[in-house]
Amino acid sequence: MLEVKNLNVSFNGKKILKSLNFKLKAGDITAVVGESGTGKTTLAMSIMGLISEQFSNAKVSGNIFFNGIDICTADRNQLQQLRWKRISMVFQNVDNILNPTLSINSQISEIMPGKNNDLKIKNTLARVGFPPERAVAYPHQLSMGEKQKVLLAMAYILEPELVILDEPTSSLDHHTRNNLIDIIKKMSSGRAVLILTHDLDTVRKLTKKTIMLYGGSIIEAGDTEAIFSNPRHPYTRGLLRSFPSTDRTKDLQGIRGKPEFVEEGCPFHPRCTQSINICRIQKPPLDEYEDRMLSCHRGGIIPLLEVKDVSKSYNGLDVLKSVSLNIYEGETVTLLGRSGSGKTTLAKIIMGLLKADSGEIYLDTRQVNKWDFNFYSRVQMIFQEVASAISHRLNVFEAVTEPLVIQKITERKILEEEAKKVLSEVQLPADHDFLRLYPHHLSGGELQRIVIARALILSPGLLIADEPTSSLDASIQAKILKLLNNIQEERGLGMLFITHDLGVARKVSDKILKLDNGIITEERIK
Repeated sequence: MLEVKNLNVSFNGKKILKSLNFKLKAGDITAVVGESGTGKTTLAMSIMGLISEQFSNAKVSGNIFFNGIDICTADRNQLQQLRWKRISMVFQNVDNILNPTLSINSQISEIMPGKNNDLKIKNTLARVGFPPERAVAYPHQLSMGEKQKVLLAMAYILEPELVILDEPTSSLDHHTRNNLIDIIKKMSSGRAVLILTHDLDTVRKLTKKTIMLYGGSIIEAGDTEAIFSNPRHPYTRGLLRSFPSTDRTKDLQGIRGKPEFVEEGCPFHPRCTQSINICRIQKPPLDEYEDRMLSCHRGGIIPLLEVKDVSKSYNGLDVLKSVSLNIYEGETVTLLGRSGSGKTTLAKIIMGLLKADSGEIYLDTRQVNKWDFNFYSRVQMIFQEVASAISHRLNVFEAVTEPLVIQKITERKILEEEAKKVLSEVQLPADHDFLRLYPHHLSGGELQRIVIARALILSPGLLIADEPTSSLDASIQAKILKLLNNIQEERGLGMLFITHDLGVARKVSDKILKLDNGIITEERIK
């Protein structure tokens, strides 16, 4: 029914939509999802043929085929025959769309051909849940939800083949939103519907297909449930983490930085925590990956660590029995279990401090055969006993910079710069007096932050945190957990978080693994 082919839209030479390609069939309810400014409304207006008419500084190239008619080259008469009758749209700014000088009945009558349409208007208003007797009212006499229902009635009343809904449920309370979702489902049977929104709850409840749009480009597209349950692009995951949901217990995380206009390369690369050089200079193609389309030079969110069938015993007692787990860039996997369940043993095996009886460990998809400087520049650990993790003979500066010194980085200026940078990141002072303090001068919370700073100074990709807050009071624990969450958002850190506290696990985890008697017995995706 609708095919968008290599669509580009520019304003004053600035590309807003970049080589968009997708199709809609009759019966498809598809969402186009993205933050404000990603090009969603520009796409909708392009499909309606409104860009060239309304903006003299606009340039459109490519094709938008609607049942064989190319909207990009159609003349004014052809477009007028399509609008409302065959393609209709509910615009985003409800208050600016309805004419304040006309009653609801008069506004709907304006788009109706012929006369004697009162019965059809009455029946359509009833179908969208708007009391027909209120059709004599004016827009200022209606609530936001009522205005949205009127616009839906206008969009569906002529039985169009394609309906475009731009933010149809934004700024509405939960009950009204759910009511509108049910109405849209009922009214859309057999039609193609394109929903443009940032409301992820609406997307999940209403659509079967989702297109993720960023910087005017499609970066991920596929089955809605598959994308929500297993996002593959860093932007998709970041957007899902930013949206509050009653099904999610992990604290909200945003996406670092803010949207920027990018001329070259991947449009998301300035905000992406896993970008590499090619991301800055070459736009990735939209390729097929298993169950979806994906535009990413790295094939989506990259795997950091794979633990495969690791076993360990002491004196004939099995401590770990064929334990396996995976951690991806920017993901927190929590290992939950009581004392003695094998959590710390597994952490020490990953760090090379203990030798496994069997099994394999992969870092960045390559098997780890030796634990050397390269490994420890990528993986660092926060040990459970903070007081014994740092020598009491080292002051703050020496403790924080020791990993750099071990890596043969000894120039004083570099050490000072890196120390100040990482101390600022963990919200500690970096003045001369503080750097000269020793562990016994510090509070428990300050010492914990020093240990985190020490682990971060090599800019690792993976952080193993073994009971990092178990000895802290509740207030300090909350601050440390929030700190780790913020650092992960900014750096894209993968984390193996080890704890016995289910409440803590729920607040920090993307995935929870329960370790009991050396076996992973439960996995819950949050």
